[in-house]
Amino acid sequence: MPLFMDRHDVPGVKAEDVAQAHLADLAAAAKHGVQFLTYWFDPEHGEAFCLAQAPTGEALTAVHQETHGLIPNEIISVSEDNVLRFLGRMNEPGEHAPAANPFRAILFTDLEGSTNLLDAFGEAAYMVLLTEHDLIIRRALVATRGREVKHTGDGIMASFDNVSNALECSLAIQDGFAQRASESREPNLRVRIGIAAGEPVDHNDDLFGATVTLASRICAAADAGHILTSEVVHDLGRAQGFSFDSGHKRALKGFSSPTRVFELVPTRP
Repeated sequence: MPLFMDRHDVPGVKAEDVAQAHLADLAAAAKHGVQFLTYWFDPEHGEAFCLAQAPTGEALTAVHQETHGLIPNEIISVSEDNVLRFLGRMNEPGEHAPAANPFRAILFTDLEGSTNLLDAFGEAAYMVLLTEHDLIIRRALVATRGREVKHTGDGIMASFDNVSNALECSLAIQDGFAQRASESREPNLRVRIGIAAGEPVDHNDDLFGATVTLASRICAAADAGHILTSEVVHDLGRAQGFSFDSGHKRALKGFSSPTRVFELVPTRP
């Protein structure tokens, strides 16, 4: 589907107002065949920009007209090769063809205290933070050839063709949030990450099965700012030069016996 970027001249508008408008756009997008990928707000110049997949520019305008009436001042067709260097290639539904090798590394992220953040800052401001969170993770996915499977509300599920790329991605994600923290940007955002590997079931552009469940449960067991992995990921990662702690057993929801997990040490091979 074609990619479009639109520009709205919105002098005097606050970031929270733009986030609220974006929420409304997301709710109405499917009706017009539009998928919003992200947005930017430049308060200094009073401009907002949306990046979206749409059948036509008119469909994009129709969403804005229906939700808040802020008609774009300009809509341009953009090159996927240029714009998605940092967002990653977007696959059409059904376009992703599974590789011959069914092995996958599955990575889950989870934003610490997302409910508290929503309660403390309100929906509009929280959406601004969540968009920033998403971009940090998606940049890491692109750099490590990861495939975003789905957004979980306060995290992202992704798959990789090999363990090495998944481990590199997890380190890049934590580096991104550490960089944000070093700039003293408030509130501090921290994510926990869990990784497992195996042969998940690929159906309707989604992944299911024991490997996916294990990765999700390992993520839930991790401390914010840390990366936990399954034993398979540990063994394959060590062979590639990654470093881990000595491991420990954790009781994971849905698993009858404690599972051995390993924390990835933030050094690269």
